[in-house]
Amino acid sequence: MPNIRVRLLAVLVVLCGSLTVAGVPPATAATPSDPLWFDGAPLTVRDGRFADAQGREIVLRGYNVSGETKLAENTGLPFASVADARRSATALRALGGGNAVRFLLSWAHAEPVRGQVDTAYLAAVTEQMRAFLDAGIRVQPDFHQDLYSRYLFHTGSWYTGDGAPGWAVAAGNYPAENCGICLFWGQNITQNAAVQQAQYDFWHNAHGIQDAFLATARTTLTYLHQHLDAAEFTGIAGFDPYNEPYAGRYDAGQTSRTWERDLLWPFYAKFRAGMDATGWQDKAALVEPNLFWNAGIPTQQQEGGLLDAGTLGPGYVLNTHFYDQKAISGILMWGKAADGQYADDFAAVRDRASAAGTAAVVSEFGHPLSGTVSDKAPTVLKAMYQGLDSRLPGKSWWAGPAASGPVLSGTQWQWDLYSGRHHEPMNGDPAKVLTAGDAWNDEDLSAVRLDDSGNAVLRQDARLLDRLYPSATAGTALAFTYEDRSRDGSTTLTWNPVPGSLPGVAKLVGSGRYGVLVWRSGSGTAPTELHLPASFPTGSTTVVSDLGAVYAPPAYTPGTPVAVAPEPGGTGSRRLLLGDTDSGVLHYALVTDGATAPPAGELSAARSELAAWAAARF
Repeated sequence: MPNIRVRLLAVLVVLCGSLTVAGVPPATAATPSDPLWFDGAPLTVRDGRFADAQGREIVLRGYNVSGETKLAENTGLPFASVADARRSATALRALGGGNAVRFLLSWAHAEPVRGQVDTAYLAAVTEQMRAFLDAGIRVQPDFHQDLYSRYLFHTGSWYTGDGAPGWAVAAGNYPAENCGICLFWGQNITQNAAVQQAQYDFWHNAHGIQDAFLATARTTLTYLHQHLDAAEFTGIAGFDPYNEPYAGRYDAGQTSRTWERDLLWPFYAKFRAGMDATGWQDKAALVEPNLFWNAGIPTQQQEGGLLDAGTLGPGYVLNTHFYDQKAISGILMWGKAADGQYADDFAAVRDRASAAGTAAVVSEFGHPLSGTVSDKAPTVLKAMYQGLDSRLPGKSWWAGPAASGPVLSGTQWQWDLYSGRHHEPMNGDPAKVLTAGDAWNDEDLSAVRLDDSGNAVLRQDARLLDRLYPSATAGTALAFTYEDRSRDGSTTLTWNPVPGSLPGVAKLVGSGRYGVLVWRSGSGTAPTELHLPASFPTGSTTVVSDLGAVYAPPAYTPGTPVAVAPEPGGTGSRRLLLGDTDSGVLHYALVTDGATAPPAGELSAARSELAAWAAARF
């Protein structure tokens, strides 16, 4: 969930049974014969980036599934049924363009009685997780918490939490929760004595609480390893040990940085040891720094980012969140976000991961879709995706693309089919049943909802969410940009126009969307892949590359340098395949939907311009 959450929020009804996605078939099991299906090996971290067994650089894009886990109505599961999970996975792949999910788990439901792990809960979790793996979606399990536990909050409270089970709260004998004059629920982090003390106790292992959590985590890791088959387990991208960690309160003389060093990092090392002991040796622990790091508003608690953990190496991935607290506050940022708004924030993520010798993932980002600041959402989200794609503003990308940095992986908060249809008694109060938004502290961030016919529909511009991105690069991605032409109301947002120095490219793109990938080939044999948005029909897609210039690329056959193929999982989503047979060679590709049957001369002119541009800048 959103970091400090100085923000506006909204509320919950459970749908049971099967859900349908208009025009989209239900996901089918993965096809093991597909040579590109998770390709028989888990992701690893290589040269500070995710890599597959073919040595391709992998980018994970998707959503958090789902804040429903934090609610009681479906007993801590993201979905009311496996059928719902499958239809959600299909919609996420086909409508949202995702190839990955951060999959929320509940400690409270995994261990409702101290020392007794509920294997029925783990079985249900596994079946719902399998729905996403079968749809060709990589899964990052996450033990989630916010404000430590819902059991800290009384039935009449304005706020609630999630995470720790009731017995863990009872062990602490905490004071009655009270945030005082709190306009936003995130203020509980620094103003609610019960929340502060409970978090403090967890990190200091008071009453053996942290030991109990780690034991449950090991049981969960073991269960998933034993009950997912080998191909399914391959699709697990890593494990997030603990959502948005923070100290609760500091000991005398302690800072956020020394707290990370002395308490948070040892916890991660123990979790890592649990992974190694339960068959997860080849998968990364997706470790989060203290939640104040890179939070958008400078504070004395912001220092950190696991600075004292040394070189993390392939066993760990830097996993951070980003929300624009200024935009969410409604008073600290006037107006809308603009080109390059978050370039520095996402550059900090790249730089910190690079210094730590590992890859990075931004596992939460988003903005409220209702309330007084919701008008900022189209520009804020566009700027966040821009920051994931490149560390450069659009206005400077063409002139200096070599400074783009790696394309970041990220999962937007959130993907909740039940948005606006919940039925959650807040803090167990039958007189306060929440049905609106996310049914959670007045939040409303889901990118998807069900319409009145039970079909999954997007709540945000499909041009923004279902994006062109390099899901697998055969070698190393040197630069990437995508101009999505998403809308803010009736205004088309164009932050990265093709410069006048490339007239042939500009003519080809016109007013359409486009993406450019520049990469240096590796030694593997699998092609480079880019996700094609559903609104990029193959018949109106133009590709201009040193590998070929094609309008309406053909279906993939071995040896075809520019082609289109289905993505795994049977959801109807597609990928563009760019095949090369060399190593260490500079390649480029422009992909656009702006042209209609361009003549060969226009394709040739654009290709010549791009070749000269790439040679001059890399």
